[in-house]
Amino acid sequence: MKVVVDMNKCQDHGQCVFAAPDVFSMDEDGRLLYVPDPDDALRDEVEEAADLCPLQAIRIED
Repeated sequence: MKVVVDMNKCQDHGQCVFAAPDVFSMDEDGRLLYVPDPDDALRDEVEEAADLCPLQAIRIED
């Protein structure tokens, strides 16, 4: 699984951080950080994060 975040769309709302904290986090400036190739065991959380993103900036590729 590969996670792609369109950083031009992302406005750092952080909903993904709550849904998948092992994949998404915020840096000290409030900017989104993420693991681009998380373990497949985290797929459900990543899918939830993508669904919750208000701007639909998260995409999952296989």
